[in-house]
Amino acid sequence: MQPYVLVLYYSRYGATAQLAQRIARGIEKSGISAKVRTVPAISTTCEAVSPNIPDEGAPYATLEDLRGASGLALGSPTRFGNMAAAMKYFLDNTGSLWTEGALINKPAAVFTSCSSLHGGHEATLLSMIIPLLHHGMVIAGLPYSESDLLTTQTGGTPYGASHYAGASSEQSMAEEEARLAFALGLRLGRLALNLIELPHA
Repeated sequence: MQPYVLVLYYSRYGATAQLAQRIARGIEKSGISAKVRTVPAISTTCEAVSPNIPDEGAPYATLEDLRGASGLALGSPTRFGNMAAAMKYFLDNTGSLWTEGALINKPAAVFTSCSSLHGGHEATLLSMIIPLLHHGMVIAGLPYSESDLLTTQTGGTPYGASHYAGASSEQSMAEEEARLAFALGLRLGRLALNLIELPHA
């Protein structure tokens, strides 16, 4: 099977999905394939069942998508400074991969969108990094050699890519945000190529 980096995200209004696509372009530019997948929403109503295939957008991810990936870009909208419940639910069910050590030494990066400039971009990114560290993944952020980190008036952090979407997700992606997302994907893809087949025992 051809190596790939999994771009796994949850997006309710489309802002995080835009970031995912930009990151995927950066990954592809590095010379490795990007596989874009999402996770279904969760519901407090037991009878609510999502279709096996979403009506639009990326297909739903499986554990096999994650197991077979050479790297991971993980994205979620910000929910009170934390990742969305749908993404947390998916990660909570990766225990079998943890037991196998399936993700050890694979590179990972994180990204988020938020409705306000001070709504918890960085806290959300850090919340997504924690389970990836437990899986033994190698975390890739954005270095300050990316000069947009010094000038952005919207999203973009050293912890990962972010997008200020506005209260109604009306804000289009700023040029700096787009460049930083692409740069994160490019860096992640290059790291994945360098770390493929690295032993973890």
